[in-house]
Amino acid sequence: MPASIDTADLFRHVSADKAAFYRCIMDVFAAAKRQYRLQLRPDEVFAEAAWSDTAPRLEDVATALTQLAAWGNLESQPDTARVSSLSDFYRARFLYRLSQGGEAVESALAVFASTLKRRAELQTVALEDIANRLRALEVLCNQAEPDAAKVHENLRDLVRVFEGLTDNAQAFMAGVARSIELQQAEARAIAAYKTRLIDYLERFMSDLVRRSDTIARLILALSPRIDSMLWLVAEREARDAAPGDAQHDAGDSRSRSWQAWRERWKGLRGWFLSNGHEPPQAELLRARARSAIPQLLNAIAALNERRSGRSDRSADFRTLAYWFDACADDSAAHRLARVAFALNPARHFSLNPAADAALPASTRWADAPPLQIHPRLREYGEAAPRGPLARVVDRTRARALLAAQLTEESRQVDAARERLATGAPIRLSDLGTLDVHAFDLFLNLLGEALTDQPHPDAAVERMTGDGLLHIHLQPLATDSRAVIETPRGVFAGRDHVITISLVEETVQ
Repeated sequence: MPASIDTADLFRHVSADKAAFYRCIMDVFAAAKRQYRLQLRPDEVFAEAAWSDTAPRLEDVATALTQLAAWGNLESQPDTARVSSLSDFYRARFLYRLSQGGEAVESALAVFASTLKRRAELQTVALEDIANRLRALEVLCNQAEPDAAKVHENLRDLVRVFEGLTDNAQAFMAGVARSIELQQAEARAIAAYKTRLIDYLERFMSDLVRRSDTIARLILALSPRIDSMLWLVAEREARDAAPGDAQHDAGDSRSRSWQAWRERWKGLRGWFLSNGHEPPQAELLRARARSAIPQLLNAIAALNERRSGRSDRSADFRTLAYWFDACADDSAAHRLARVAFALNPARHFSLNPAADAALPASTRWADAPPLQIHPRLREYGEAAPRGPLARVVDRTRARALLAAQLTEESRQVDAARERLATGAPIRLSDLGTLDVHAFDLFLNLLGEALTDQPHPDAAVERMTGDGLLHIHLQPLATDSRAVIETPRGVFAGRDHVITISLVEETVQ
């Protein structure tokens, strides 16, 4: 590559305005390199390129080739093979081939693309290959004069398989959380993926436990003689070392190679055997694989929560902000705030029972007398002073009053049920005026029915949560309107035909 070309220019075609156009041309040269073709003409590039849009003109391809040659991705030389006249000789014709820098860029982009597309795997086959290579090394170590070529071959295969195992394991463990993203998946897909992932992890962990012990024993058996084997390999590699200056002779090459092989062996040993206070890497990998199963279950639980209709806190606050913006005046906004944030009186805390006895529960804090808080409550977190307990309060009258209230409420609920659960279809617009209890029951029934409605025009039929009533709700025309008068106000909306009946009558 010429010294005048900046290495950064080699990547300019990736971010240029016509990046896709340049990449189509460079893909042709990369394919030609794989096919052992030395050089290409512009018309050959034009014919072989897979243009994404409409095919460009041949002149545009020639201009792009010139630009790529200026950036250093291509090298050009005059094309004199097709010269048949003097005018052809003076016409600019060029042959193009990948430059050294362009070839390096294409290799880097190919590795980058393949790395992004690669799916990391937990390789149980690699564990078997590692065990086989270690057994072969053990056999060679037991020979009087080990064959350096065979030792070198087995160590190269061992390192290659081990590096593949570690790279894939690291990628799998780093991406296992991303693999468990199931927000948009269906229930069947979730169940199938859960079963496959758990089976996959269990199979790998069982194989890892079984083979790790075998590999550890082989490593321990090879440890006393491994340095001599690595020295044989280092001497064999030193024969191919390129000549250098006096400071880097063959002895230095052997020493550097031996140290590199010892470092690789140390990494292999640390994967399957404990190194000081740190557990082996295989144990960490197994623990990380086990933790993937709870992550999957947590993701499924989160998905089930979303499917059950729950929303996140930010979405709730955004919706609440829209409601505040739609309030007509400040009083409506204050009313919405009290309802949304439960800003109701809390005098039932009974910090001052004597002072709060005459105050109803709906009294505002601002309108009530101040509360007297005992200093012990601030200092010790409890208000009861030490000493004898107070007398037991007789609550007979309060219990009788509460029982009377419950009886009256039950009577009113039964009356509301008799008012609505007639078993006959009726339009909402024909319900007329409902009292407080009948309207509360109507709202509860309507809310239970609408939760099962897939869309506003669909009919709904379901049983209430307590199993007492059966509801059938049929929407009418979209422009229909029903108005129900209640003591609390007017309830209005789209008209429906509703049928409410007791479950016992429905069964009969």
